[in-house]
Amino acid sequence: MVTAAHPLPRALSVRHLGPNWYATVMGTAAVALAGTALPLRPPGLRTACTAVWALSLALLLILLAARALHWTHHRDQARAHLLDPATAPFYGCLSMALLAVGGGAVTVGRDWLGPRAAVVLDAVLFSAGTVVGLVAAVAVPYLMAVRHRVEPGQATAVWLLPLVAPMVSAALGPLLVPHLPPGQPRETLLFACVAMFGLSLLATLVTLPSIFARLLTGGPPPLALTPTLFLVLGPLGQSTTAVGAFADVAPGVVPAPYRDGFAVLAVLYGVPVMGFALLWFCLAAAHVRRARRHGMGFGMTWWAFTFPVGTCVTGAAALARHTGLVAFEGLAVVLYGVLLAAWVTAAAHTARGLLSGELLAGPRPAPVAPRPATVRTMSGAVR
Repeated sequence: MVTAAHPLPRALSVRHLGPNWYATVMGTAAVALAGTALPLRPPGLRTACTAVWALSLALLLILLAARALHWTHHRDQARAHLLDPATAPFYGCLSMALLAVGGGAVTVGRDWLGPRAAVVLDAVLFSAGTVVGLVAAVAVPYLMAVRHRVEPGQATAVWLLPLVAPMVSAALGPLLVPHLPPGQPRETLLFACVAMFGLSLLATLVTLPSIFARLLTGGPPPLALTPTLFLVLGPLGQSTTAVGAFADVAPGVVPAPYRDGFAVLAVLYGVPVMGFALLWFCLAAAHVRRARRHGMGFGMTWWAFTFPVGTCVTGAAALARHTGLVAFEGLAVVLYGVLLAAWVTAAAHTARGLLSGELLAGPRPAPVAPRPATVRTMSGAVR
């Protein structure tokens, strides 16, 4: 028996640390990335974003170490996560955490690290995150088809996590294009990002109908999963951000016809997709409001309110750059306010749950149902 004088070994505290915890890194880095993309630059914003990015880097390093302990000491639990259709998709979060922190390095981290160190850090994290994302985009759907047993009625927005990871690479890869030698290297990276954009977009388009159909025909999701409806915003906002990034770096990298085509794509693709994102935002918010009225408490799924909304901020900011419309600037600012409120709320509840030990505790055993009593009626029948 373990007493207070003999605390649990440190490795035991990470037994139930799943890949979903990388969402804390994603959400924190999103605050920094979205803040630097805003059309408004109030005094102190960049310094605050740099500090938040540094926090995301620290969280990433801590989680990488904790997950290494998890795989070392609790390999059975790690394999169980891979074979669990509700948990396996969260392996896409590792890729997006690496990519988001890397992207933040060259946007705001360079203020503290220096330009050269920031580019090197981003190159390392972008390469690792892209490889992990592409593997997850293939491996998780394969496991769901071969090893998992899922029904159409079990479709959730969590299924999108491994599929949207290559889209994050597509959106953040252009940040490295200007740091490559002119010519083939720059053009190759740009078109590789375009290919990952297509990969993720088409995979999302074939998956999203199942999620929407489940929502319309199966009723509201379970209370704990209701925040995951916001995950649908991820591929929508991130793809809008990506086409805007293509248009930003295309001049001088690709010939004139393609350069002009990217500029047109940024607007003709981004505007309608942002319209659908706003529709889904309102729908998801209505479901969350209903769930709160029915007693939805805090869970790690609340981090779904952060990173997906952050991608809509960067997407709206990209549209503001390429259209010059004040409406998109205002939309980016309003959504950033939502992102800040969501991040503060999720971070505060997470810190409280860590201090209390509830978030890393194992699942509670189901209560044992009382044994039904056997009653014989006057007619002799048994009930």
